[in-house]
Amino acid sequence: MSVLRYLLKKEFRQIFRDKTILAMMFAMPTIQLIILPLAMNFDVKQVNLAVVDNDHSSYSRQLVNSIGASGYFRMVAAAPSFPAALQYIERERADLVLEIPAGFERNLVREGQQKVGISIDAINGTKATIGGNYLLTAIGDFNKDLPVNTNARLAPAAGLIDLTWSNWYNPLAIYKFYVVPAVLVLLLTLIGGFMSALNIVREKEVGTIEQINVTPIRKWEFILGKLIPFWLMGLIVFTLGLLVAWGVYGIWPVGSFALLYLFAAIYLVALLGFGLLVSTYTSNQLQAMFVAFFFMMIFMLMSGLFTSVDSMPPWARLIANLTPITHFIKVMRMIVLKGSGFVDVQQEFGYLVVFALILNGWAILNYRKTS
Repeated sequence: MSVLRYLLKKEFRQIFRDKTILAMMFAMPTIQLIILPLAMNFDVKQVNLAVVDNDHSSYSRQLVNSIGASGYFRMVAAAPSFPAALQYIERERADLVLEIPAGFERNLVREGQQKVGISIDAINGTKATIGGNYLLTAIGDFNKDLPVNTNARLAPAAGLIDLTWSNWYNPLAIYKFYVVPAVLVLLLTLIGGFMSALNIVREKEVGTIEQINVTPIRKWEFILGKLIPFWLMGLIVFTLGLLVAWGVYGIWPVGSFALLYLFAAIYLVALLGFGLLVSTYTSNQLQAMFVAFFFMMIFMLMSGLFTSVDSMPPWARLIANLTPITHFIKVMRMIVLKGSGFVDVQQEFGYLVVFALILNGWAILNYRKTS
């Protein structure tokens, strides 16, 4: 243990001597956690709408005003014809076109029904779907309050069942509550993965690795000496992230802090083992950065941060489940938002323990001392 203690002293002195590393480890994730969730806005607002009103009646004006008052649309044009309105979509100045036919008010009053045309720019599939649903909802709300002629032929009743719903765990459906825990995990992954991947190769570049190799230090002591300092730093970064989530976004974990830190500790062991493994396979910092970046991109895109893992094809789900970040993001959301206990997340705990054992064991076996 005395050997390990001397190694830890060396690593901490080396970390605190380099001010750039300290800034990268503490300042960067804090600033990014403040900025990134504000930019990653999953709410679709300010949908650009072009209107073609061929009726110019009081009802058509009420419909347009009702849609504009919803707060989700920005009226960019009142086109004289559908081809003219379509030009706004082709020039990417409009996302949707609403065409109100001639006789709109007359048919509503006399027959109790009237069709309108909706054309949607589907290049951005997410915005097209959500924007189209917003428009249908706004038209439906206008239709409910429409005082049509009581003698008109009415459409059959649509609902014999009255549906009501409520949002659990995130009652106001605020996207930040879903995004912030995942972004915190992502930043912890990037900082921990890159820092640990550059650690051993820095020893190789400056030549100190040769001095260490001729000492009686055992391989597991060397790996632990490299892992423990960054493990402690990672827990500090994790604590700062929780404070930022609470102070900036008002997100306070519903579940147990002890359980959060238990998972964070195991996850950091697995993550740092991955970084040290990369470091044992590369001979300089440039190689380590490229290899780590390759895997970090896979971790980030397959983690469920941007798209649900359940909606991925089977081969992609397999890759996602083979990355530790997927399981930790799931656990973070469950504990922070739902207040889940250990029984609810014990499967993910098992996954992270297996990842930690495999990656660190591999790193220890792959590190070769040469005399």
